[in-house]
Amino acid sequence: MSLPVPVVTIGLLLASNIFMTFAWYGHLKFKSTGLVTVIFISWGIAFFEYTLMVPANRIGHGHFSAAELKTIQEVITLTVFAVFAVTYLKEPLSWNHLVGFGFIAAGAFFIFHKWA
Repeated sequence: MSLPVPVVTIGLLLASNIFMTFAWYGHLKFKSTGLVTVIFISWGIAFFEYTLMVPANRIGHGHFSAAELKTIQEVITLTVFAVFAVTYLKEPLSWNHLVGFGFIAAGAFFIFHKWA
């Protein structure tokens, strides 16, 4: 039994975003580590992000348009980042962050709504 395209696509995008978030922001807890070192470590982590992101977009394209894939990606990115910021970096999200995320979600509504 194979999984539906949206489930596979969104699952791969979610997993890739977890790697991406650690590649881009995980080093912020290790400020004493040299910049060149964290760049190479981040590239290593990003490799795994790409091995998930590229298939996600390849599998999802056709079921989703490119604009829809990018929108899904951005909503997942913000969701993963919000959880990461609060749990890993211990940085609180304030009301203005949530309002901004809400506006992005409203943008996603307009991308996915089928206008007559």
